[in-house]
Amino acid sequence: PVRQWVLSLPKRLRYHLDDAELQNAVLHSFLRCIEQGLRQGLVAADGQARLGAVVFIHRLGALLNSHLHFHVVVIDGVFLGEDAETLRFEAVRLTPEAVQRLQATIRQRIVGLFVRRGLLDKGDGDALCASEHDAGFSLNAAVRIEGNDRQGLERLLRYCARPAFAQERLRQIDAEHLVYESPKPGPGGRVSQILTPLELMDRLAALILPPRRHRHRYYGVLAPNSPLRPAVTALVPKPPPAAADAVAEENLVSRTARYVWAMLLARIYEVFPLTCPKC
Repeated sequence: PVRQWVLSLPKRLRYHLDDAELQNAVLHSFLRCIEQGLRQGLVAADGQARLGAVVFIHRLGALLNSHLHFHVVVIDGVFLGEDAETLRFEAVRLTPEAVQRLQATIRQRIVGLFVRRGLLDKGDGDALCASEHDAGFSLNAAVRIEGNDRQGLERLLRYCARPAFAQERLRQIDAEHLVYESPKPGPGGRVSQILTPLELMDRLAALILPPRRHRHRYYGVLAPNSPLRPAVTALVPKPPPAAADAVAEENLVSRTARYVWAMLLARIYEVFPLTCPKC
C-alpha cells in the first residue's frame, strides 16, 4: 500500500525554497518525520526500520502561478531487516490523529530549520508554531492506495508526475492576450488567468531546472544507492501473462517515442544522444 503526502509551506518560507540546499534540507526533515511516524505506528519497529518514498517537486500552481510544493508517494509501512535475506515489510495504517500529530511535528521542525539558518526570527517562528490555523502550512495525507490496486497506483503516479502545463487549457483571445483555464479554483477563487505571450514564456521558463537538480527523487529503500533496493523491487508481484503482453507492447511504443525524441534532440544540438562518443 502507498499513501500520498502533499506538503505546502507558507509564502514567506516558500520564497526561500529556490535555494537547492535548503530545499533538500526541508525534504529530508519532512521525510524523517514521516519515517518516525511510521515507526511509532508499528510496535515491533526499531531504529533500523526504513521507509521507501518517491518525491515529485511541483513548481507551479493550477493557474501557472509560482507555488513550489511537494507530492510524496510513500510506501505505507516500513522495511525491517539488515540485508536482502532478512528483509520484510510491515504495513502501517496511520490514524487521522497520528497524521494530525505529524503535521504539528513537521511544522515545528521546518520552522526550526528556517530559524537556525537565520531566515526567520525566533519570535516569528514561535508565532508560526503556535498558530491555531496552521499558519499557511498545508499537509494532506488522505489518499491511500491498497497494495493490490495497481490501476489506482498508476493513476496516482500519473497525477503526481503530470506536467504543470496543459496545452488544451490554453486558448488565444487575440494577438496580445492568452487565457489559461484551470479545472479547479486557483488563488482568490479564480478559474482562469489572462496572460500576454511574454508572460506565458516567463512562467514556463520557471519549469526549467538548473543543472543537476531533479524534479523526481527517490528516498529510503528506493534510493538509487540503497543496497536494499533490488530486494525491495523483487517483492512486487509479477503481472499475469495478459498484463505482461500489454506491458511489452507499451514498452515497444515507449522505445519508439524515445527514439523520435532523440532525433529531435539531434536536430537541435547536432549531436545524436543515443551514441556515446567515448564508446
